[in-house]
Amino acid sequence: MFFTCSPTCTDPSHQHGPRHAAATKTAAKRSTSVTPKRAAQKIVRNAKGQSKVVDIHCHYLNPVVAEKTAALNAAAHDYSIIFANDLTRQTNVKQMRERHPKLIGIAERLKDMDKMGVDIQAVAPAPFQYFYFTEPDLGASLARDVNEGIADLVAQHPDRFVGLGSVPLQNAQLAVRELEYAVKKLGLRGVEINTNVNGLNLTDPKLGLERFFAKASELGVVIFLHPVGFSQAERLTNHYFNNVIGNPMDTTIAVSHLIYDGIVARHPKIKFIAAHGGGYLAHYWARMDHAWKARPDGRTVIKKKPSSYLEKFYFDTITFDPDMLRHLIDRYGADHVLLGTDYPYDMGETDPRGLIASVKRLPAEQRRLIEGGNAMKLFRIK
Repeated sequence: MFFTCSPTCTDPSHQHGPRHAAATKTAAKRSTSVTPKRAAQKIVRNAKGQSKVVDIHCHYLNPVVAEKTAALNAAAHDYSIIFANDLTRQTNVKQMRERHPKLIGIAERLKDMDKMGVDIQAVAPAPFQYFYFTEPDLGASLARDVNEGIADLVAQHPDRFVGLGSVPLQNAQLAVRELEYAVKKLGLRGVEINTNVNGLNLTDPKLGLERFFAKASELGVVIFLHPVGFSQAERLTNHYFNNVIGNPMDTTIAVSHLIYDGIVARHPKIKFIAAHGGGYLAHYWARMDHAWKARPDGRTVIKKKPSSYLEKFYFDTITFDPDMLRHLIDRYGADHVLLGTDYPYDMGETDPRGLIASVKRLPAEQRRLIEGGNAMKLFRIK
């Protein structure tokens, strides 16, 4: 990820303050111009007669929202910044300057998609525009702005983009309302959510998010689980560890709670996607199953072994290694793995089709599913 600097940064070279806000406003104007059985699936093709390629993991930074929230000091609530050393913060600031046009604009995005051979992006918010730390009504208002910005992006190029929105998870009632608006009014295909809410697990009773998950199941939409660092990362401040280690750790914790606390069992129509290859749990599920069999404190809610619920999840291809990607495909099925890049971040995959092609002995039919067939079905792309 790349974000802002530390909450107390006063370095003028980092472009904080009015001049940066003015530049952001100008940019905003520019930007608006055990393998399961596999069902037979229709292959949707592009104009060249090839099956379409869909990137399900990419981000858009809403520059209008960024300007509106500049005074909120979001960095003070961002674990990826709180638990980072000076070199990491400096690197993040440098990246923000370099990649800002890709995050907020369309022209460079389309060029990069063409270079990677991607026909369609499922565009989700930049994760640091969740704003769960704000007062609920403000959070709901900002989520609405984020969602309408993504819907606007899709409307400009409906043949190249579909959208995922945001919801204010600090208030379950407002989250339900915004989910319905995003899906029914704006035509977004689901939402991206953080793997915790201000340090609380998604299943924490204090949040009362059962009604949100119930609505998502009723609508049958995608919930894309995307972390922004680990929330208790005092030991992960060096070497960019709160992303390298912390992101998959927070996903692992979130998915584990969704399984063990019964959300997946009670709301089976939700299409959960776990970012970054599913975190650690997707590759170390057997320990979870062993504990469920061996101990009564692992069987307080769910009636089946935990991995049987994990098999309902979908995973992106961001594993950086063909053998690890092969493991995901073999374990969960080619119909539960989807091409992702994490565009435009440096921790993303710049050659997603090359990675998939490097998986040994992958049948052409499975490659087509992973590159786009699964996403066309999951996101209801016509």
